Amino acid sequence: MWASEGTLLKPNMVVSGKECPVQADASQVAEATVRTLRRVVPSAVPGIVFLSGGQTPRQATEHLSAMNAMGSHPWELSFSYGRALQDPVLRAWKGQAANVPAAKKAFSTGPS
Repeated sequence: MWASEGTLLKPNMVVSGKECPVQADASQVAEATVRTLRRVVPSAVPGIVFLSGGQTPRQATEHLSAMNAMGSHPWELSFSYGRALQDPVLRAWKGQAANVPAAKKAFSTGPS
């Protein structure tokens, strides 16, 4: 037995391979991911925080939103994809003080 009550899992979502000609939509990713988690993750685990796993910021956000829209789960579902959330801000900022307003806007408007 493992100490699941103090565990946060940090997995990737179940997504289509990059070269797959037919990419799963957000509802399919959500369903496959939650189904897989329900099969193997004890309900005593308090939370699952997802990596972006090479998804765009928008894809990662849409997939997580679709999972949470499915209803209640035995664990909290959230994100751990800092890179996906930070990338648009860093691209707007480019290390230049003059770009701070654009970086702030990118941060406040979320993934594009």
